Amino acid sequence: MGLLNLFKKSAPESKELTSADLADVLAGVDTAADSGVYVSNKSALRYLTVLSCIRVIAESVGMLPLNIYQRKGEARELATNNPLYWVLCVQPNDYQTATEFWEMAVSHLAWRGNFFAYKVLGVDGKLLELIPINPDSVSVEQLSDYRLRYTVTFHNGKSDTYQDGEIFHVKRLSLDGITGLNPISYARESLGLGIATQKHGARLFKNGARPGGVLSTEQVLKDDSFSRVSESWNASYGGADNAHKTAILEAGLKYQPIGMTNEDSQFLETRKYQRSEICGFFRVPPHMIGDLEKATFSNIEHQSLQFVTHTLGPYLSAIEARIHSDLVLPRNKGRVFARFDVTELLRGDMAGRSAYYQSMSNLGAMSPNEIRVREGMNPRTGGDIYLTPLNMAVNGKTPDEEPTPEPQPNEDQETTETV
Repeated sequence: MGLLNLFKKSAPESKELTSADLADVLAGVDTAADSGVYVSNKSALRYLTVLSCIRVIAESVGMLPLNIYQRKGEARELATNNPLYWVLCVQPNDYQTATEFWEMAVSHLAWRGNFFAYKVLGVDGKLLELIPINPDSVSVEQLSDYRLRYTVTFHNGKSDTYQDGEIFHVKRLSLDGITGLNPISYARESLGLGIATQKHGARLFKNGARPGGVLSTEQVLKDDSFSRVSESWNASYGGADNAHKTAILEAGLKYQPIGMTNEDSQFLETRKYQRSEICGFFRVPPHMIGDLEKATFSNIEHQSLQFVTHTLGPYLSAIEARIHSDLVLPRNKGRVFARFDVTELLRGDMAGRSAYYQSMSNLGAMSPNEIRVREGMNPRTGGDIYLTPLNMAVNGKTPDEEPTPEPQPNEDQETTETV
């Protein structure tokens, strides 16, 4: 009974208690927001700025191609025959594409700090499938031999334990090396203030975009009269649909509005600040979630490049490192690795790309066919050549041509001159 009361107090808008809701309450009951708003992992997603930031990060990673490479000396080549290529780059399981899978993985990392997936292995140890697991249903503990054990609770209430070799676990910032920090829990106060201002705005427009007022009379109202007047007034004049109606008062009642505006209470400024603060928490440039107040044509491109480097970079590095650690077979360690291709996100405008390609071609760093492939065009015949500027030639020869060494006279023999 105490648990039910705790839930009702934390989430008064809920009318029916479910096991999922109860688990959500227990997850955040120790760090309730001081703003008076209950903030949980699920309620945080109903705050538009949080959902927008997570969506931008997850969808940006989901659109990136993931490639499996194999080292050959100093060079590398695509390993499309490797079993990891099909699972990680094409279809991780029967019901998800690679895009859907990595979007879910990154959304879990941004939202909960951890991503878990069960590894379906073949008899030869090769990876066949990755089945994602809800992070709410997983608990992790470290054993005495420093190995990790995962306890997974399923929808039917049953639970099972798995060793670290059976679970693909990617984590973000961690203080214990076992699990990643839950960002929603540590940003609870800021999120609570943002959600509180959002609810304030919703209630304001529910009342016709007007603050509340006071009904006063010199007469003494009995309890039943007091309740009737209050309910009648709210039903007749409360809400946006009833705004600007003519009020009919009785028994000497007088209405006096409260003259506090949104500007006086710094409502709009608070909402803007909270939006900027949460964008900073997720490291998402504000213009990417539709906030163009401080965006200019000169800084948007640089902010987008910083987004790839400083926002997506840590997610991509964590996933790539965990793939190499947990999914690559021991005999292929150091030779097979995964890389996300961020080329599309780093592409500038047409003028910038043209100048970059021209410079790389003139330096001999890229061939015309490599440029065409990056632009989505097919290679052309004779396009595999590498140009070398004449002013960079050695003794009139290109670096690809080895100069023929001149014969040196033997000091032990006498040299003869011929006419």
